[in-house]
Amino acid sequence: MLIYRRSNTSALPLPPKPEPIVVVELPIPPVTADETEGGCTSEVNPYGTGCIGATSSGLLGGNFLPDGKHVTASLTYAGAPAAPDPASIYTGLQLITVKVDGTVFPNGDPWKCITCGVPADQQVSFNGSTTDYQYPQAFTDGVRVLAGEWIIDCGSEQLASPECTPDKVHIYPIRWNVTPDGSGAGGSIRELRKHPDDVHISFNALTYSGVSTSQFGYFARLQFNPSPTTGTPLTPRYDLVNVTMLYDLDGLPTISVDGNNLTINSQAIVVGEVRGLSGLGHQVHYIEFPAESCNIDIFRVSLVTGEVTRVTSDPEYVDPIDTSSDGNWIVIMDTTTTNRMMFLAGMRGIPPLIDTLITGAVSSVRNNGIRRFFQPWIVDRYGDRYYDDGEYYQGQQLNGAGDGSPGSVNDDNWNGMADPRWSLDGTRITYFQTLVQAPNCGGVNPLPCPNSTEPGGRTVRLMMATLTSRQPLKWEPVPLVSDVIPWGREYVPGSANPVATTVPAGNYTLSGNVSGYAEVGFIMNSANTSIGTVAATYYNYSDNGENYISGTEQVAASSPSATLIHVDWYSDLHSTGISNSSKITGPGGFHFEIDLEENKFYANGSLTTIVDGVVYTQPANGS
Repeated sequence: MLIYRRSNTSALPLPPKPEPIVVVELPIPPVTADETEGGCTSEVNPYGTGCIGATSSGLLGGNFLPDGKHVTASLTYAGAPAAPDPASIYTGLQLITVKVDGTVFPNGDPWKCITCGVPADQQVSFNGSTTDYQYPQAFTDGVRVLAGEWIIDCGSEQLASPECTPDKVHIYPIRWNVTPDGSGAGGSIRELRKHPDDVHISFNALTYSGVSTSQFGYFARLQFNPSPTTGTPLTPRYDLVNVTMLYDLDGLPTISVDGNNLTINSQAIVVGEVRGLSGLGHQVHYIEFPAESCNIDIFRVSLVTGEVTRVTSDPEYVDPIDTSSDGNWIVIMDTTTTNRMMFLAGMRGIPPLIDTLITGAVSSVRNNGIRRFFQPWIVDRYGDRYYDDGEYYQGQQLNGAGDGSPGSVNDDNWNGMADPRWSLDGTRITYFQTLVQAPNCGGVNPLPCPNSTEPGGRTVRLMMATLTSRQPLKWEPVPLVSDVIPWGREYVPGSANPVATTVPAGNYTLSGNVSGYAEVGFIMNSANTSIGTVAATYYNYSDNGENYISGTEQVAASSPSATLIHVDWYSDLHSTGISNSSKITGPGGFHFEIDLEENKFYANGSLTTIVDGVVYTQPANGS
């Protein structure tokens, strides 16, 4: 039996019992085999409202409209006829809304395209990029959607109503000013998430310096600018104002140095990537430096107090997350059903020392190219936890009740993508999935490529889970929060990014909170430009009184390019306590390279973790 790190459960409620969940697939436009002009014929779609391609639909699921009867999504239409045919507007990337209650719109479709046919002078591209409607998120007013770096607005009309017609829709760009004089196209932003007050957002921004890549999270107010005079585009737009970098300049570093002693600070605010705002709007969720070695988890921090809470602790990778509007439930995408990360993180209680070099590389193992190994889970607000009587609460897999057959709701070949979303009343969750495709299966890849059972052979699907025993929440609008985050850093356009505090080269001692110690060496790379190796020897080390670590581990890392990491790993670790574990590299060590953007795993040598007799090995190369 796999034993997980124990939590202090004395003040926590008993774990919720499994509840009935019904999962259905939501309708999306039909598939045309001919994606060239005119390929979407009346035989494929008799309503003349567009088609998608089998493998090129680009489906991205969104969230529920406030009425709870529709969800947003973006996708790419294909095969439209040429103008002036009325169906010519169903082409390219568009935003749609889909009915979830089995009814249809007046034209007979269960979906409606919001952006198809919007006049050219009511939309604009900018920042040198093409339109990308990522993570569509409806505002609670029902008339606007945040989608990528755009806000799609139907004025005074509800998006799902017949009155919301293309001539009333405006597509406004979002601009982040990064120059002192306000000139230029603005900064590049990603992973935008709407705050429930409908006024603020969080976002992330990447920076590149030489062969290193960094990312910072931000919080900002959306301010409509009908007549901008500086910066581009000089069209009506939303400006990001009162921007705060989610970085605590005066707080504790992740690892403190006092002479020859090290301290790991659990309250350090180290926002690696913002993943969104809580349902009540007072906390931000993010991925940060691990609390345990190689274990990538979600943390949350109070926007006001800066108090940090570890939300998840399971050794598998978790990333996309959403909280219910009352803040009591979490839906996550997790790799738990695959054990993909157990060879790295299955041995618990190891302090995150080597992680100062390899967190990016470790987190990238979660995917195989564009294939993710996610399935959706719900967990109560207290997170996964282990009770003193031996019971472990991990949550409940949303789609766990299928028979696992091809095309079933829990078919392992259908993998969850980013951002599952709660309805405001807390009774339903929408998410979307993709079917594994070559080259991430087939050929030299040991995973056979499955055949799609979906209409037209499509490889995407939009899903909805209904928690049938729950009573609807009475949703109340979230009060407007302050622009000011006391612990954050006010962003000044043109200012340099902060440089994180790092451990200087040297030999140190890390004392366990309960038992033992570790002797740790931080060693400069051959160019003497940064730390290139971390080596640790553990002597009955324990922070929690449950896992006692002994043995050695050494990791060296280098970056041949800004996104490529090469790792040389040697491990001979052993643990006693609530489990007997080992983490051992094979003869000659374990060596792997991974590109942070491609996420393709290739290794020489082996790294094996054994927990109470259960053996966890690395994925096959390229899989």
